[in-house]
Amino acid sequence: MGSNSVVDMIQASSKVHFSGFHVNGHVNGLAQKAVSKETISASGEIQRQPFVIGVAGGAASGKTTVCDMIIQQLHDQRVVLINQDSFYHSLTEEELARVHEYNFDHPDAFDTDHLLSCMEKLRQGEAVDIPKYDCKTYKSSVFRRVNPTDVIILEGILLFHDPRVRRLMNMKIFVCTDSDVRLERRIRRDTVENGRDVGTVLDQYSKFVKPAFDDFILPTKKYADIIIPRGEDNHVAVDLIVQHICTKLGQHDLCKIYPNLYVIHSTFQIRGMHTLIRDAQTTKHDFVFYSDRLIRLVVEHGLGHLPFTEKQVITPTGCVYSGVDFCKRLCGVSVIRSGESMENALRACCKGIKIGKILIHREGDNGQQLIYEKLPNDISERHVLLLDPILGTGNSAVEAINLLISKGVPEGNIVFLNLISAPQGVHVVCKKFPRIKIVTSEIDDGLNEEFRVIPGMGEFGDRYFGTDDD
Repeated sequence: MGSNSVVDMIQASSKVHFSGFHVNGHVNGLAQKAVSKETISASGEIQRQPFVIGVAGGAASGKTTVCDMIIQQLHDQRVVLINQDSFYHSLTEEELARVHEYNFDHPDAFDTDHLLSCMEKLRQGEAVDIPKYDCKTYKSSVFRRVNPTDVIILEGILLFHDPRVRRLMNMKIFVCTDSDVRLERRIRRDTVENGRDVGTVLDQYSKFVKPAFDDFILPTKKYADIIIPRGEDNHVAVDLIVQHICTKLGQHDLCKIYPNLYVIHSTFQIRGMHTLIRDAQTTKHDFVFYSDRLIRLVVEHGLGHLPFTEKQVITPTGCVYSGVDFCKRLCGVSVIRSGESMENALRACCKGIKIGKILIHREGDNGQQLIYEKLPNDISERHVLLLDPILGTGNSAVEAINLLISKGVPEGNIVFLNLISAPQGVHVVCKKFPRIKIVTSEIDDGLNEEFRVIPGMGEFGDRYFGTDDD
C-alpha cells in the first residue's frame, strides 16, 4: 500500500494520518453510499448508477489537477469530469455593471438546482447538456453533451456545502493547499488567462475569496472522507486514492447488482488489518488478533441488519430516551471449522446466544456433502447469523443455506457473515437466495484454477487454529 508501516497505520487514531493525507474514520465516510440501489426506468430496464467522487477545496488549491491525475490512472473506466464552475448563474445586466462587487465564492452564486437536475438524469441513464460558463462574459452560452458513464468526478469549491449534493457522492475528497500558494496561483491564473490586473485580483481576494473560504469552504472540510495536503504535489496520496477507488468500484458494481450485499465501511485502518492477515509472513498470534478485530466489525455490522422494536427508557436524569430494543429471537450457525473462529465475536456481542454447527465436506470442485449438523430445535422461529469467514465458490454456503431453509428458517431471516468474498460466490448465493443478506468486509478479485479466493489469505482455518504446515 505505501512506504509507511502498516502497524503504525492501524494503531493510529480514528482520523488516520497515512502517507501525507488523512482519512476520516466516521461512519459517513467512504462507504456512506457504497450500497447504491439500482433504479428502474420507465421501460422497466435496470439502470446502473454511476460511482460519484466529489473533489472540493479552496480556489487554486489544485483540485482540477488532482482530478486529472485520478482520471489518467482510471484509464480502464469510463470517467467524466463535471465542474461546479459550469453552474454559475449568468449575471444580469445590473450585476454586470457592478461585476467587481459580485461574490463568485458565495453559495448563492451557483445554480445548485440545475446541477442536481443534471446529476439525477445521469443517474437515470440519460445524457445531459452541461453548460460552459465564460469567465469573461459571465454567461453560459454553449453546452457540452455528457453521456451516462461508470464514474463521475464532481469538482468545485463548494461541492460539500449543500447536503443534497453531498448525498450524491460515494467518496468525498478535500484538497488542502497553503493559502499563500493558492493566492500566488490565483494571481497568475487571473492575470494571464483572464486578462485582469493584479490590483483587481488582490482586491477581489481580500473582499470575497478569503472571507468566503473561511466562512463557507473550510467548514465543509469536515465532510470529507479523504483530505489531501499539498494538492497535486502529493503523488503518494493520489496513487493510494486511485487504488482505493479501484477496490470500491469493484464492490460498488456488485452492490448495485445485488441490493442484499453489504460491504462494511472501508477505512485505511481496515485495509491495514487486511494487509496483515493476508501477509504470508504474519505470525499466528498477529493473524488471530487482527482477524478477531475484523470479525468483530463484521458481526457488529451484521447485527445492524436485524429487526428491532422501539423502546423508551428513563435515564438517570429522569428524562425519557426513545431508543430501540435488540432482536431477541436470534442464533448463530457456524460452518465447521473456519466459521468457529467467528463464534467468540458473536458471543461477545450477544450474551448467551445459541450457536449451531454445520460440517460440509468438499467432494471435488463442484460437489458438497453434508456430514454433520446440530442446530437449535426452535431455529425456524429465529433469525440466523450464518458464520463462515470465506465466501469462495459459494457451494458450501448454498448447502448450508438450503439446510437452514429445510429446517423452516425463512430465507429473509438469514444473514451470512464473512470476511472476504469472491465475486463468483456472491453471484451464486445472491442469485439463488435473493432475500438473504450477505455482510462482508472486502470483495476480492476472484478464484484461481484451484477454486481458491485470490488474492485471498490462504486456508483461514489452518492459519487461525495453528494447524498449517508451518
